[in-house]
Amino acid sequence: MNYLICRKGNDETKILLDEIKLIMVNSTQVSITTCLLAELLEKKIKIIFVDSKHNPAGELVPYQNNYYSYRKIKEQINFDNYNKDYLWKFIIQHKILNQAKNLFYMKLNQQYEMLIQYQNDVDNGDITNREGHSAKVYFNALFGTSFTRDDRKNDINKYLNYGYSILLSSINREIKSCGYLTELGIHHIGESNPFNLSCDFIEPLRPLVDYLVISRQVDEQNYKQKFVEMLTMSVKYNGKDIYLDNAIHLYVEDLLNYLKNGEEERISFIEYEL
Repeated sequence: MNYLICRKGNDETKILLDEIKLIMVNSTQVSITTCLLAELLEKKIKIIFVDSKHNPAGELVPYQNNYYSYRKIKEQINFDNYNKDYLWKFIIQHKILNQAKNLFYMKLNQQYEMLIQYQNDVDNGDITNREGHSAKVYFNALFGTSFTRDDRKNDINKYLNYGYSILLSSINREIKSCGYLTELGIHHIGESNPFNLSCDFIEPLRPLVDYLVISRQVDEQNYKQKFVEMLTMSVKYNGKDIYLDNAIHLYVEDLLNYLKNGEEERISFIEYEL
Protein backbone atom coordinates (compact mmCIF):
# COMPACT_ATOMS: atom_id res chain seq x y z
CA MET A 1 0.00 0.00 0.00
CA ASN A 2 3.01 2.32 -0.56
CA TYR A 3 3.92 2.46 3.14
CA LEU A 4 7.15 1.69 4.93
CA ILE A 5 6.28 -0.43 7.97
CA CYS A 6 8.78 -0.34 10.82
CA ARG A 7 8.36 -2.88 13.62
CA LYS A 8 10.22 -2.89 16.91
CA GLY A 9 8.90 -5.33 19.48
CA ASN A 10 5.14 -4.78 19.69
CA ASP A 11 5.34 -1.26 18.23
CA GLU A 12 4.56 -0.61 14.57
CA THR A 13 5.01 2.63 12.61
CA LYS A 14 3.75 3.29 9.07
CA ILE A 15 5.26 6.04 6.89
CA LEU A 16 4.11 6.90 3.38
CA LEU A 17 7.02 6.32 0.98
CA ASP A 18 6.23 9.52 -0.93
CA GLU A 19 7.08 11.48 2.23
CA ILE A 20 10.58 9.98 2.55
CA LYS A 21 13.74 11.33 0.89
CA LEU A 22 16.43 9.56 2.89
CA ILE A 23 16.66 6.55 5.19
CA MET A 24 19.59 6.15 7.57
CA VAL A 25 19.91 2.52 8.70
CA ASN A 26 21.63 3.32 12.00
CA SER A 27 22.14 -0.21 13.29
CA THR A 28 23.73 -3.41 12.03
CA GLN A 29 20.80 -5.37 13.57
CA VAL A 30 18.13 -3.95 11.23
CA SER A 31 16.40 -6.34 8.84
CA ILE A 32 14.97 -4.97 5.58
CA THR A 33 12.83 -6.87 3.09
CA THR A 34 13.91 -6.96 -0.53
CA CYS A 35 10.40 -5.80 -1.43
CA LEU A 36 10.95 -2.56 0.49
CA LEU A 37 14.44 -2.09 -0.98
CA ALA A 38 13.03 -2.45 -4.50
CA GLU A 39 10.35 0.16 -3.81
CA LEU A 40 12.86 2.56 -2.27
CA LEU A 41 15.10 2.23 -5.32
CA GLU A 42 12.14 2.71 -7.64
CA LYS A 43 11.24 5.97 -5.88
CA LYS A 44 14.89 7.12 -5.78
CA ILE A 45 14.90 7.27 -1.98
CA LYS A 46 18.48 7.39 -0.69
CA ILE A 47 19.42 4.57 1.71
CA ILE A 48 22.54 4.95 3.85
CA PHE A 49 23.99 2.10 5.90
CA VAL A 50 26.22 2.55 8.94
CA ASP A 51 29.00 0.36 10.28
CA SER A 52 29.38 -1.11 13.78
CA LYS A 53 30.54 2.29 15.06
CA HIS A 54 27.44 4.00 13.62
CA ASN A 55 29.43 5.86 10.97
CA PRO A 56 28.11 5.97 7.37
CA ALA A 57 29.66 3.07 5.48
CA GLY A 58 27.83 3.03 2.15
CA GLU A 59 24.65 3.80 0.29
CA LEU A 60 22.29 2.12 -2.14
CA VAL A 61 22.06 3.68 -5.60
CA PRO A 62 19.60 2.48 -8.26
CA TYR A 63 20.80 1.52 -11.74
CA GLN A 64 17.81 3.22 -13.36
CA ASN A 65 17.86 6.90 -12.42
CA ASN A 66 16.93 8.74 -15.58
CA TYR A 67 15.42 7.68 -18.88
CA TYR A 68 18.09 9.61 -20.78
CA SER A 69 21.18 8.46 -18.90
CA TYR A 70 23.15 7.53 -22.01
CA ARG A 71 22.61 10.96 -23.53
CA LYS A 72 23.40 12.69 -20.24
CA ILE A 73 26.65 10.75 -19.77
CA LYS A 74 27.76 11.71 -23.29
CA GLU A 75 27.00 15.33 -22.41
CA GLN A 76 28.96 15.01 -19.18
CA ILE A 77 32.04 13.62 -20.92
CA ASN A 78 31.94 16.60 -23.28
CA PHE A 79 31.45 19.34 -20.68
CA ASP A 80 33.55 22.32 -21.79
CA ASN A 81 36.85 22.58 -19.87
CA TYR A 82 36.56 26.36 -19.60
CA ASN A 83 33.11 26.03 -18.04
CA LYS A 84 34.44 23.48 -15.56
CA ASP A 85 37.31 25.74 -14.49
CA TYR A 86 35.04 28.77 -14.37
CA LEU A 87 32.50 26.97 -12.19
CA TRP A 88 35.24 25.65 -9.90
CA LYS A 89 36.36 29.24 -9.34
CA PHE A 90 32.88 30.20 -8.13
CA ILE A 91 32.55 27.06 -6.01
CA ILE A 92 35.82 27.79 -4.21
CA GLN A 93 35.04 31.48 -3.81
CA HIS A 94 31.74 30.65 -2.17
CA LYS A 95 33.30 27.96 0.03
CA ILE A 96 35.95 30.39 1.29
CA LEU A 97 33.31 33.07 1.84
CA ASN A 98 31.27 30.68 4.00
CA GLN A 99 34.41 29.69 5.91
CA ALA A 100 35.09 33.38 6.50
CA LYS A 101 31.56 33.78 7.87
CA ASN A 102 32.31 31.08 10.43
CA LEU A 103 35.52 32.84 11.46
CA PHE A 104 33.62 36.12 11.84
CA TYR A 105 31.03 34.32 13.97
CA MET A 106 33.85 33.10 16.22
CA LYS A 107 35.31 36.66 16.35
CA LEU A 108 38.53 35.56 14.63
CA ASN A 109 38.80 38.84 12.74
CA GLN A 110 42.40 38.59 11.54
CA GLN A 111 41.85 35.19 9.95
CA TYR A 112 38.52 36.41 8.59
CA GLU A 113 40.29 39.20 6.71
CA MET A 114 42.84 36.75 5.34
CA LEU A 115 40.13 34.51 3.90
CA ILE A 116 38.30 37.46 2.35
CA GLN A 117 41.54 38.31 0.54
CA TYR A 118 42.00 34.68 -0.53
CA GLN A 119 38.45 34.65 -1.81
CA ASN A 120 39.14 37.71 -3.98
CA ASP A 121 42.29 36.07 -5.41
CA VAL A 122 40.74 32.83 -6.71
CA ASP A 123 41.45 32.28 -10.42
CA ASN A 124 39.69 30.02 -12.91
CA GLY A 125 40.30 26.43 -11.82
CA ASP A 126 41.85 27.80 -8.60
CA ILE A 127 45.28 27.28 -10.14
CA THR A 128 46.97 29.08 -7.21
CA ASN A 129 45.25 26.76 -4.69
CA ARG A 130 43.54 29.47 -2.64
CA GLU A 131 41.32 26.67 -1.33
CA GLY A 132 44.25 24.88 0.30
CA HIS A 133 45.73 28.05 1.81
CA SER A 134 42.33 29.04 3.18
CA ALA A 135 41.71 25.59 4.67
CA LYS A 136 44.97 25.72 6.63
CA VAL A 137 44.20 29.14 8.10
CA TYR A 138 40.57 28.22 8.72
CA PHE A 139 40.99 24.91 10.57
CA ASN A 140 44.02 26.11 12.55
CA ALA A 141 42.05 29.14 13.70
CA LEU A 142 38.96 27.12 14.67
CA PHE A 143 40.51 24.02 16.22
CA GLY A 144 44.17 24.81 16.91
CA THR A 145 47.43 24.34 15.01
CA SER A 146 47.73 20.68 16.02
CA PHE A 147 44.39 19.82 14.37
CA THR A 148 44.49 17.77 11.16
CA ARG A 149 41.58 16.54 9.06
CA ASP A 150 43.05 13.05 8.72
CA ASP A 151 43.04 12.34 12.48
CA ARG A 152 40.31 9.70 12.70
CA LYS A 153 40.45 9.52 16.50
CA ASN A 154 39.47 13.17 16.91
CA ASP A 155 35.82 13.72 17.89
CA ILE A 156 35.67 16.92 15.84
CA ASN A 157 36.57 14.99 12.69
CA LYS A 158 33.99 12.35 13.61
CA TYR A 159 31.27 15.00 13.71
CA LEU A 160 32.47 16.76 10.55
CA ASN A 161 32.76 13.55 8.53
CA TYR A 162 29.30 12.41 9.56
CA GLY A 163 27.74 15.73 8.59
CA TYR A 164 29.61 15.86 5.29
CA SER A 165 28.48 12.32 4.45
CA ILE A 166 24.82 13.31 4.89
CA LEU A 167 25.21 16.23 2.50
CA LEU A 168 27.20 14.11 0.05
CA SER A 169 24.49 11.47 -0.07
CA SER A 170 21.84 14.08 -0.86
CA ILE A 171 23.98 15.49 -3.66
CA ASN A 172 24.66 11.95 -4.97
CA ARG A 173 20.93 11.34 -5.17
CA GLU A 174 20.29 14.50 -7.16
CA ILE A 175 23.14 13.95 -9.63
CA LYS A 176 22.01 10.37 -10.30
CA SER A 177 18.37 11.40 -10.65
CA CYS A 178 19.45 13.86 -13.37
CA GLY A 179 21.08 10.98 -15.26
CA TYR A 180 24.72 11.96 -14.72
CA LEU A 181 27.64 10.06 -13.21
CA THR A 182 28.91 10.96 -9.76
CA GLU A 183 32.28 9.46 -10.72
CA LEU A 184 33.17 12.14 -13.32
CA GLY A 185 34.15 15.30 -11.45
CA ILE A 186 35.09 18.74 -12.73
CA HIS A 187 38.01 19.06 -10.28
CA HIS A 188 38.13 15.93 -8.12
CA ILE A 189 39.56 13.07 -10.19
CA GLY A 190 40.26 10.35 -7.62
CA GLU A 191 40.39 7.00 -9.40
CA SER A 192 38.96 5.20 -6.38
CA ASN A 193 36.39 7.89 -5.53
CA PRO A 194 32.90 7.00 -6.81
CA PHE A 195 31.62 10.49 -5.90
CA ASN A 196 34.06 12.92 -7.54
CA LEU A 197 31.37 15.23 -8.93
CA SER A 198 29.49 15.22 -5.63
CA CYS A 199 32.74 16.13 -3.85
CA ASP A 200 32.98 19.13 -6.20
CA PHE A 201 29.44 20.33 -5.55
CA ILE A 202 29.55 19.84 -1.77
CA GLU A 203 32.42 22.26 -1.17
CA PRO A 204 30.39 25.47 -0.50
CA LEU A 205 28.16 23.52 1.92
CA ARG A 206 30.90 22.06 4.11
CA PRO A 207 31.09 25.23 6.26
CA LEU A 208 27.45 24.69 7.25
CA VAL A 209 28.45 21.42 8.93
CA ASP A 210 31.46 23.21 10.46
CA TYR A 211 29.14 25.88 11.88
CA LEU A 212 26.93 23.32 13.61
CA VAL A 213 30.06 21.93 15.26
CA ILE A 214 31.71 25.22 16.33
CA SER A 215 28.39 26.60 17.62
CA ARG A 216 28.15 23.51 19.85
CA GLN A 217 24.81 22.44 18.41
CA VAL A 218 26.11 18.89 18.10
CA ASP A 219 27.65 16.60 20.71
CA GLU A 220 28.33 12.92 21.30
CA GLN A 221 24.69 12.22 22.15
CA ASN A 222 22.91 14.06 19.35
CA TYR A 223 25.22 14.53 16.36
CA LYS A 224 23.75 11.76 14.20
CA GLN A 225 20.20 13.00 14.66
CA LYS A 226 21.24 16.64 14.32
CA PHE A 227 22.89 16.15 10.97
CA VAL A 228 19.93 14.22 9.57
CA GLU A 229 17.67 17.07 10.75
CA MET A 230 20.03 19.51 9.02
CA LEU A 231 18.38 18.60 5.70
CA THR A 232 15.12 20.18 6.89
CA MET A 233 16.63 23.47 8.08
CA SER A 234 15.53 26.66 6.34
CA VAL A 235 18.00 28.22 3.88
CA LYS A 236 17.78 30.69 1.01
CA TYR A 237 18.16 29.82 -2.64
CA ASN A 238 17.72 32.46 -5.33
CA GLY A 239 16.27 34.73 -2.65
CA LYS A 240 13.58 32.27 -1.52
CA ASP A 241 13.26 30.48 1.82
CA ILE A 242 13.40 26.73 1.28
CA TYR A 243 14.36 23.52 3.06
CA LEU A 244 18.02 22.59 2.59
CA ASP A 245 17.23 19.24 0.94
CA ASN A 246 14.99 20.97 -1.61
CA ALA A 247 17.62 23.66 -2.15
CA ILE A 248 20.22 20.96 -2.87
CA HIS A 249 17.92 19.62 -5.59
CA LEU A 250 17.75 23.02 -7.30
CA TYR A 251 21.44 23.76 -6.71
CA VAL A 252 22.63 20.53 -8.34
CA GLU A 253 20.22 20.92 -11.24
CA ASP A 254 21.37 24.51 -11.90
CA LEU A 255 25.09 23.67 -11.80
CA LEU A 256 24.61 20.75 -14.17
CA ASN A 257 22.64 22.96 -16.54
CA TYR A 258 25.46 25.52 -16.50
CA LEU A 259 28.02 22.84 -17.30
CA LYS A 260 25.83 21.68 -20.17
CA ASN A 261 24.81 25.04 -21.65
CA GLY A 262 27.31 27.59 -20.27
CA GLU A 263 24.51 29.86 -19.02
CA GLU A 264 26.23 31.80 -16.23
CA GLU A 265 22.93 32.96 -14.75
CA ARG A 266 22.28 29.35 -13.72
CA ILE A 267 25.17 29.49 -11.23
CA SER A 268 23.67 30.04 -7.80
CA PHE A 269 24.58 29.01 -4.26
CA ILE A 270 22.72 28.09 -1.08
CA GLU A 271 22.72 30.78 1.63
CA TYR A 272 22.21 30.15 5.33
CA GLU A 273 22.06 32.28 8.48
CA LEU A 274 24.49 31.84 11.36
